[in-house]
Amino acid sequence: MAGRMVVGSAALAGLVRPASAPDPAGGHRVLPVAPELTGLLPNRGLRRGSTIAVATGQPRRSGGTSLVLALLAEASRAGSWCAVVGVPSFGAGAAAELGIALDRLALVPHPGPEWATVIAALIDGVDVVVTAVPTAVSASVANRLAARARQRGSVLVPYGRWDGADVTLQVVRGAWEGLGQGRGRLRRREVTVSARGRGAAARPKEIKVWLPGDGLTRVIPRSAPADVVSATGRSTAGRLRPVGPGAATPARPSRRGELTLVAPS
Repeated sequence: MAGRMVVGSAALAGLVRPASAPDPAGGHRVLPVAPELTGLLPNRGLRRGSTIAVATGQPRRSGGTSLVLALLAEASRAGSWCAVVGVPSFGAGAAAELGIALDRLALVPHPGPEWATVIAALIDGVDVVVTAVPTAVSASVANRLAARARQRGSVLVPYGRWDGADVTLQVVRGAWEGLGQGRGRLRRREVTVSARGRGAAARPKEIKVWLPGDGLTRVIPRSAPADVVSATGRSTAGRLRPVGPGAATPARPSRRGELTLVAPS
């Protein structure tokens, strides 16, 4: 089973550690992130007690989920517990490929009307809490959750609009690599990530990174289906079929050189 499916306050109580329990990370105040992301964060990592928001951008499927996965990977690999709340389409397979330990990952796909209570309970016992931001979150609720994260030493990562975050990250541009003249395989995506915030993060920054990173890029044989990593961070199997002179006759009229994504059989 990928991750832990958590339902109800009783299950949450069994998952989280008491607030008085020893810090599982040995008291380290900064959790690691991938080297290419350190320049975006004032402490070069996820500082315990901070709120690091990931803006969804427009359109919503703009690489934000891939960025969330990249933020979690190093901390999870180093032994931290992580939780993802309110993202039913979260790709556990893509998370595992990036190095996120599924046995230390709590998933709450549908937190229900008690969203704030679920987040507060997880903050009490989980190192990094990612949550999709409901459309109607009052400033007072957001401030209380951020204050709770500061008190408990958890890192809160809202996925969506969140005023008052210490740092807000957003994918502002992206381009896929791998397609040639009428054929090829989508291999990785070069994205530009911006960071803005307050205090030490008040000065805006931008960097270019690969999602997935260079270490995960691999050449895919032409005879094998391509692993296409979507902007949501989920892997989908398919193949790109060239349409045009010399190619098989398409089922419907098509423009010269057009590429058609064919669903897996």
